[in-house]
Amino acid sequence: MSAEVVLQTCGLAKSFGGLTVFAGLDLSVERGERHALIGPNGAGKSTLVALVSGLLAPSAGRVLLDGRDISRSTPQQRVKAGLVRSFQINSLFASLSPLESLLLALCQRDGLARPSLRALPKLAPQIDESQTLLARFGLGAVALTPTRQLPYGQQRLLEVALAYALRPQVLLLDEPAAGLSTAQGHALFEQLATLTAGTTVLFIEHDMAIVFRYAQRVSVLAGGALLAQGSPDEIRSHPAVRKAYLGH
Repeated sequence: MSAEVVLQTCGLAKSFGGLTVFAGLDLSVERGERHALIGPNGAGKSTLVALVSGLLAPSAGRVLLDGRDISRSTPQQRVKAGLVRSFQINSLFASLSPLESLLLALCQRDGLARPSLRALPKLAPQIDESQTLLARFGLGAVALTPTRQLPYGQQRLLEVALAYALRPQVLLLDEPAAGLSTAQGHALFEQLATLTAGTTVLFIEHDMAIVFRYAQRVSVLAGGALLAQGSPDEIRSHPAVRKAYLGH
């Protein structure tokens, strides 16, 4: 495996009873890139992300992170190894404000006990980082609003901020722009485009304007197989992709 590949599936297969979703999928994601996963409805995109994140077990094949086989690792073990899926955190903090949610996530990341008022003076670095992340993702104005009261779009932004706060090697995002306005969606991806060098983002997205503007590489799934993988320009002009997915 190339040293530049951070995430890889080898012969990955998944069946549900008599339904085969994949039967030997080989996919590679390079370190530090924004990699879009696209395909028609039912192509298996969300199933693939669930297999990579550990929410589903493969029927066969392997998932490699930095060359290490994590196929049998739990989702929690994968998070510790640097593979984070955005939605894993969001629902846990519905009664807390975004600031409180981020502070808890950062304390967990840094191995600190649940913060108390007495301990707050010692948590200045985590508080500062929480405020920086909220501003970065456009949530500064609602920092103290309970998460459950936020509009869906802002909850999606918080979800991404919480995942990014764990400093993952690979950040998995399943339709991060869903529920966002066009402007919010582009603003989110503008932020993703400025993440720390070395942070790899693998995202599912149906908005081709976002895919072709922000992805550096694109993988196309169709019929349970990898139809094509390449740069946005290569995918846009690929005859099989145009016929099977782009519709022209």
